Amino acid sequence: MITIKNDLQLAKMRSAGHLLYDVLCQLRERMAPGMTTLDLDRYAHELITHAHAIPSFLGYEGYPATLCVSIDDEVVHGIPSKHIEMKEGSIVSVDCGLVLDGWQADSAFTKGMGQISPECAQLIEVTERCFFEGARQAVDGNRLGDIGHAVQQLAESYNYGVIRDLTGHGIGREMHEDPAVPNYGTPGHGVRLRRGMTIAIEPMIALGHYQVHQLRDGWTIVTNDHKPCSHYEHTIAITNGLPEVLTYPGFSWENAPKGENNI
Repeated sequence: MITIKNDLQLAKMRSAGHLLYDVLCQLRERMAPGMTTLDLDRYAHELITHAHAIPSFLGYEGYPATLCVSIDDEVVHGIPSKHIEMKEGSIVSVDCGLVLDGWQADSAFTKGMGQISPECAQLIEVTERCFFEGARQAVDGNRLGDIGHAVQQLAESYNYGVIRDLTGHGIGREMHEDPAVPNYGTPGHGVRLRRGMTIAIEPMIALGHYQVHQLRDGWTIVTNDHKPCSHYEHTIAITNGLPEVLTYPGFSWENAPKGENNI
């Protein structure tokens, strides 16, 4: 069931989103080659709990950590470990959620460790642009297919693979609510968007093919061809105009990245 949020509920989600933005900014600044993913996870847990919030992921369906930290060919759900270091030249995706005053926020980014290849740098940039292209379509009266098509069209113009087995999602009191928000689709198809809906749009874009599989740990998803994958996510609210990006305080659509293929 899709829930429509009123102004008071949106204000609470906005507060949660702004806190998560602050947490992710501090994580991004702390990340460096040689740091273990467990050290980053512990720092995230400290930041969230110190702000009197709750890590959304910790314990969710048995997940053992505050963050998902996915490196290179890992798409999502990489489990932090003291045995895994973020190495020079790798790209690292950090996905985090929290609950503040009963309301959820979810966001993710990908960062290169030190000097990375031009191909990976472009992948990260285009993945972020895919989010903003998709989010531009998240307006009252449009449909979910409009979002997915915009993401897919930009990614595939670079011959990138758009991950199909994983999607964005509705969000509110629960981290995962209806509807699913695919990163591919047909314009004019799917659920109609309405003011007050809140969704997480999260392009997962691979340098190679879109096919993936799950590792034996029961969580980590990797690309079948072991090509790198980038992940970028924000929680948004459908409004009377362009959506509000709840996990990006101060964001203005006037300054949003443009989606054109600049090759």
